[in-house]
Amino acid sequence: HVEIRVNLSVAAEAGLGLGLDHTTRRGLPKEKMSENGMMSRAKVLTIDTMNPTVKKVEYAVRGPIVARAVELERELSEGMKKPFSEVIKANIGDAHAMGQQPITFFRQVLALCSYPELLSDSTFPEDAKSRACSILNSCGGNSMGSYSPSQGIESVRQDVARYIERRDGGVPCDPDNIYLTTGASDGIVTMLKLLVCGEGATRAGVMISIPQYPLYSAALAELGAVQINYYLNEEKFWSLDISELQRALDEARLYCNPRALCIINPGNPTGQVQSRECIEDVIRFAAQERLFLMADEVYQDNVYAEGCQFHSFKKVLFEMGPEYSETVELASFHSTSKCYMGECGFRGGYMEIINMDDDVKAQLTKLLSVRLCPPVPGQALMDLVVNPPQPGEPSYERFIKERTATLSTLAEKAKLTEQVLNTVQGISCNPVQGAMYSFPRITIPEKAVKEATDMGQQPDMFYCMKMLEETGICLVPGSGFGQREGTYHFRMTILPRTDKLKILLNKVQEFHLKFTQQYS
Repeated sequence: HVEIRVNLSVAAEAGLGLGLDHTTRRGLPKEKMSENGMMSRAKVLTIDTMNPTVKKVEYAVRGPIVARAVELERELSEGMKKPFSEVIKANIGDAHAMGQQPITFFRQVLALCSYPELLSDSTFPEDAKSRACSILNSCGGNSMGSYSPSQGIESVRQDVARYIERRDGGVPCDPDNIYLTTGASDGIVTMLKLLVCGEGATRAGVMISIPQYPLYSAALAELGAVQINYYLNEEKFWSLDISELQRALDEARLYCNPRALCIINPGNPTGQVQSRECIEDVIRFAAQERLFLMADEVYQDNVYAEGCQFHSFKKVLFEMGPEYSETVELASFHSTSKCYMGECGFRGGYMEIINMDDDVKAQLTKLLSVRLCPPVPGQALMDLVVNPPQPGEPSYERFIKERTATLSTLAEKAKLTEQVLNTVQGISCNPVQGAMYSFPRITIPEKAVKEATDMGQQPDMFYCMKMLEETGICLVPGSGFGQREGTYHFRMTILPRTDKLKILLNKVQEFHLKFTQQYS
């Protein structure tokens, strides 16, 4: 690579004709003259010339509040005085970062796969060694460092299919309909890419719940698709009303072509668990309105509330009979990042597709092949999640003990969060039925709303930023997830260790009281 700089004054003195008009070339960046007479080119890629859809992407979970939290952590480490001694992050569902312990069996097998010399180490249980050998035998060159097929390792896809059949009470699952992914997010974005088409009034629209997980709005913005908002019913524990789906769909058809309906169950950020009756209604609605269904089910093991139960969309679809099971197009998603595993960094996941057109399926496989394959360690971890130790195997009792303890602790923290927040005047928190988050509604005084508006901030962003600066508590404003106009919320995870969670909740209580008094 050679960089050529031209000294224009020297060239002029020498009578050199460069043959270029550097001030009038249309569509090209103009050169600038530096102090030493050297010509330097303007940047090819600038904020004005970059892809405009990328500038529309927002992701509140890692937005400005989180950036400020990182700055505060650094300032504390440098000895700067703050009204708090630590920053407690409750902004993202990163379980292990919050103190949740990994499942021993999973880590043992992954260690053995990463460094097979450990297979001769007697400290590892035999079932962990056997599973590691099985996974390695499915990898090219018996190494987890090799590429896999683009759709994922075949034996892992077979294990995923068997898991789904067990989960769904015997409903058949074809491994050819399983695609291993880089976390659930990768599968979701891939499906959206297939669905988005058209221009103007025919541009594809995708229905997403409000409040929503910002992955959806960000992906739709990047793809230039139309986001169609339907609102969950906060007064009924964030339930989904078919009448609201119909309202949103009818209005959207005036300006776009609605093609897909996305459901998150259990819900993020709202923590609700959909009833079987609700899922049946959604499937009928999708069938009637010819919508592709996308079911985000990454929190399927995170169900805490009495009377609540996880029902997979696929199971309900097939139990509704051929009228629906043979026609409704469905993609469902799962991940290693949530539930009792919390293994976010390995980026393991899968999606299952139902009733997809064969030609489209071929295009999906082609699209995935461009990325070669999902991370093989993530695929290995997914295999362990869907095929954990069985009764009678050496690791079974420890696995069940760790799994049960993690889910029980999460259930206790879900209850604690709801109870404490509901003792605060001006905060109302629905039961955390499932997932890993609460999404309480907060009352913000008019004086604070005006101050935030004058500063060009959303009122709940103003509220959360003040809380961070005064208490060290990092939450995410509800405006980052969407909410009904005139209402304000924040999302917080229930993942911090119980002792930290109690500190966090007490600080939220104290801050809200002080904030309300200050702006009354």
